[in-house]
Amino acid sequence: MYLRCSIHSAALRGVEAIPVDVEVSVTYGSIPAFNIVGMVDAAVQESRARVKAAIRASGFQMPGDHILVSLAPSSIKKSGSGFDLPIAVGILVASGQVDARLARELLFVGELSLDGSVRPVSGLLAYALCARDYGLALVCADDAEGLVSIEGLRQLGLQSVSGLRAPAFTTFEGRYVHEEESNLDFKDVAGNDLAKRALQIAAAGKHGLLMMGPPGSGKTMLASRMPSILPPLDEDEMLKTALIHSVAGEDVSMILAGVRPFRAPHHSATAAGLIGGGSPIRPGEVSLAHNGVLFLDELAEFKPSVLQHMRQPVESGFASITRADGNVVFPAEFILIGASNPCPCGYYGDANRECMCSVKKVRDYQNRIGGPLMDRIDLHIDVKRVPPETVLSTEGGTTSASLRDGVMKGREFASWRKEKEGFEKTTQGLICSCHLSDEDVSFFENAACRNNMSGRAIVRVLSVARTIADMDERMVVEKGDLCEALGFRLREGVGS
Repeated sequence: MYLRCSIHSAALRGVEAIPVDVEVSVTYGSIPAFNIVGMVDAAVQESRARVKAAIRASGFQMPGDHILVSLAPSSIKKSGSGFDLPIAVGILVASGQVDARLARELLFVGELSLDGSVRPVSGLLAYALCARDYGLALVCADDAEGLVSIEGLRQLGLQSVSGLRAPAFTTFEGRYVHEEESNLDFKDVAGNDLAKRALQIAAAGKHGLLMMGPPGSGKTMLASRMPSILPPLDEDEMLKTALIHSVAGEDVSMILAGVRPFRAPHHSATAAGLIGGGSPIRPGEVSLAHNGVLFLDELAEFKPSVLQHMRQPVESGFASITRADGNVVFPAEFILIGASNPCPCGYYGDANRECMCSVKKVRDYQNRIGGPLMDRIDLHIDVKRVPPETVLSTEGGTTSASLRDGVMKGREFASWRKEKEGFEKTTQGLICSCHLSDEDVSFFENAACRNNMSGRAIVRVLSVARTIADMDERMVVEKGDLCEALGFRLREGVGS
């Protein structure tokens, strides 16, 4: 006798969940066996032992005859433990122990414990969106975190395989957390007004920023306060950002509260850790920083080969990872903030402490960052150590609230201006949106020639100048805006 059934599930690929049919056949009177096919990895093959134990612990009978599980389509690689639950449901339905009507219009995903309880898996938000798109309800662990109430989707929780008898599903209503106010404020950073201005411009126009200065000059303190001047995530950004973190198995509670991600990987990070990779392919730090900030402290200490992988995400806003079974693309639109000492000893250019490095050592150290990546960073500033009397002052510095006001004003004006003018997001569109006078064009051309600026550098200086004008709510970019943008591009010292 031959019985079969098909259960809906899904497989993760990048930040998407692709529908997978879990087809189960039970053949009675043949040699006992339990096989899983369909381009599956070791974790899926291991589900055979978990499924057997979970079914028996839940009071059901494990069929002793030939069981064949096919995960279709077989052209898609399947990985992870999320297929445990749909395989168990398929076996119980095919063997007649659970009503076949139970599996209709449901998408199952979950790992099974040996006692039959259902555990959550990474990427539940991706599975939820897949279920919604195909008109199915999602069934997962009833204690799953990171799910969002999605319009048009039923989300059901299952505590144990034994709950399939009733069935005993719980309805998931959605969990939300309140945004917590960060206690990091720019007022705690004494002095450094130029750096604060650069960070404000970077936040308003989503520009990259490189801070170079001696130890103790405040680079890390400044960068860590960047999220305090950024606007909260809107609904669309929140969902897309939470999706990436969900796939990576990261906590999404703060994302769902509207807080933009701030990622600060150590300088020992590998290319796979920074850009993404592994098996199965996992998003890297550039994607986990999507719609937020990526802070690379001690930038010159990163391996040069790793840093060069940053060029594509910084330029295009996505990370493309190619493997033998295809291409995976992860979103990666972030504000890049880099911080570095100017030399191996850290004191090149410091007014109070002599540098012990030769000119060659200084050049070699700064060249570790690489010219192509430097050319893609819009703002370059030197951060000086603050005098003791400024540090000990009780007056406090510029607050995050006042800096945020400028950021919001600049973003709102830029949005209004782009809608009104309708220029395309091209180099020509950017040039037209600046409305430069003939005199200012001549001035900028001369400055670009004198400083041997690349075409990319010229465009990025114009982009920064456009942001500065937006913060002042001006349609026309003036000479002063160009001068300030050039000042942030052309830093002092070796490597300028």
